[in-house]
Amino acid sequence: MYGLFKPRVLGAWRMPARGPVILAVNHAHNLDGPMVMGVAPRPVHFLIKKEAFVGPLDPFLTGIGQLKVDRSTADRTAITQALQVLQEGGVLGIFPEGTRGEGDFASLRAGLAYFAVRSGAPIVPVAVLGSSERRGRLIKGLPPLRSRIDVVFGDPFEAGDGSGRRTRKALDEATERIQKQLTEHLENARRLTGRQATLSSG
Repeated sequence: MYGLFKPRVLGAWRMPARGPVILAVNHAHNLDGPMVMGVAPRPVHFLIKKEAFVGPLDPFLTGIGQLKVDRSTADRTAITQALQVLQEGGVLGIFPEGTRGEGDFASLRAGLAYFAVRSGAPIVPVAVLGSSERRGRLIKGLPPLRSRIDVVFGDPFEAGDGSGRRTRKALDEATERIQKQLTEHLENARRLTGRQATLSSG
């Protein structure tokens, strides 16, 4: 990542140095996950759609500890693997929007709340800004080489209410808390970096 682009990493010190952590990353471009993997202070195990595990990417992604998930069903294998990462004190990376979109956390799935409430792990919001502003000339699907991409880590927070309840109501309330925190972090990150909201270039 540092060879191809010019990442500017802000607030990485906010990420707990040990113990289970969930990184909640906005998702405006396919580069966002690899960028966070490349600059995070600890190894990150992302839940990644199974469609990405094709050809030589399959053994590579598996080899660096990424988790394959089938988004068309409740993938019990992926859920178990993700919880195991947290039980072992690792870092789980999630795109809470589910699919690539505007990257503004406007539409959250319940998966993030489930992992946070079930494991008790704190969530660290991560905003990746600049990956979808312009397309490169050499490789159309990527930002211009050597362009600046900002990765802003936020303060850890607890999603649950402390009761440990995993009812539908508790998860809905946790999702609301998460959405508020993530949206506030994204707004702060944009102010901090001087980047205003831009439409995704797809």
